[in-house]
Amino acid sequence: MTKIALVTGGTRGIGASVSISLKKAGYNVAATYNSNTEKANAFASEHEIEVFQWNVADSAACEAGVKQVQDKMGSIDILINNAGISKASMAHKMSVEQWDDVIRTDLDSVFYMTRCVLEGMREKSFGRIITISSINGQKGEMGLINYSAAKAGVLGFTKALAQETARKNITVNAVAPGYIDTDILADASEDFLKSLVGKIPVGRLGTVEDVSRIVTFLASDDAGFITGSTITANGGQYFT
Repeated sequence: MTKIALVTGGTRGIGASVSISLKKAGYNVAATYNSNTEKANAFASEHEIEVFQWNVADSAACEAGVKQVQDKMGSIDILINNAGISKASMAHKMSVEQWDDVIRTDLDSVFYMTRCVLEGMREKSFGRIITISSINGQKGEMGLINYSAAKAGVLGFTKALAQETARKNITVNAVAPGYIDTDILADASEDFLKSLVGKIPVGRLGTVEDVSRIVTFLASDDAGFITGSTITANGGQYFT
């Protein structure tokens, strides 16, 4: 039976690449998005991937959205917690709203989404839960205390949950990308990008495919003995 994979934030950037890669690997894929319906529908049409709209920072919306996916596609076997935002500010200038928005979207949503699918995975004694963290969750980044805290938090979440679910054949892992060539860097100056690449030993930015290949492997049966792990993909920029 074809496995069902759900990718949050799965219509743009890394998430879109993950959705496409999983579909090519033979999974039935559902991709969530938050606001841009036009782009999400264009993605769905181009790649023949089901898309669903809800705000992952809202626990009730996650419950309703997951039920909608399950009613249409079946029980979820693989969850990719990818959705995330960044709101940069130095700590002494950061507002409570900036902090809360990032923590809810980047950390709380991982619990909300996992909670919605975990019982179903336990019942069938199979599951894959993969969360996209960040190099900044490993080393921290000035001006991004909210984002760094959230992305570090999902690493602890991953290690703890992996211990709870291992005997149910549910693996829980994280991927920590370095700096990836996505829309986030589209407006960066040439000098900034040159400086950034200069700090990466392999001499280039990462690609979305560099990340999606790892996620697709972790979702596969071949990765069944890997759990509680963080796969670092940053071109040698930072070692843990």
